[in-house]
Amino acid sequence: MDIILPAIIGYLLGAIPFGLVITKMAGLGDIRAVGSGNIGATNVLRTGRKDLALATLLLDGGKGAIAVFIAVTLGWRPEIAGAAAFLGHCFPVWLKFKGGKGVATFMGTLFALHFIAGIFAGAIWLSVAFILRYSSLSALIAAAATPFVLFALGQPGSAVAALFMTILIFIRHKANIARLLSGSEPKIGTKKTATI
Repeated sequence: MDIILPAIIGYLLGAIPFGLVITKMAGLGDIRAVGSGNIGATNVLRTGRKDLALATLLLDGGKGAIAVFIAVTLGWRPEIAGAAAFLGHCFPVWLKFKGGKGVATFMGTLFALHFIAGIFAGAIWLSVAFILRYSSLSALIAAAATPFVLFALGQPGSAVAALFMTILIFIRHKANIARLLSGSEPKIGTKKTATI
């Protein structure tokens, strides 16, 4: 039960489409009809509402962290809860399994699982973004490094969960990867920013 229950609770938390809910409550309609059609913070930002984008970012990250904290409190497997929340965000049952790309939920889960690993991943993301100016590439490199960081920190269970999430992040970013390889991925600061 310490696997099944955190998986169910984590998934249901992760499946809450905050970007969609927030933009509808703000009278902006369906965020899926805007920009990339994604429900994440990057696409919410395309509405011109930075406050709503920030709220979406924090809530999407928060649901991964909350899933981990609930699991810890109840003596369940926190890495299972976090990975399930991430899965719920990417494939929410309420939206016919068409969700976000998971970066914010990944980071929220990671910080809750192991704060130092979260700091490492955040530092990698910021460094790559500052040097290369590609938001999607920053997220991909940070995600790819995370399982190794967790394993080095003596957290094999969390490392496996992070590997699962990293693989899904790469799958969800396949269009970004194609644009990066072709040289057509927009850089940070351009009018069309990379979808995350």
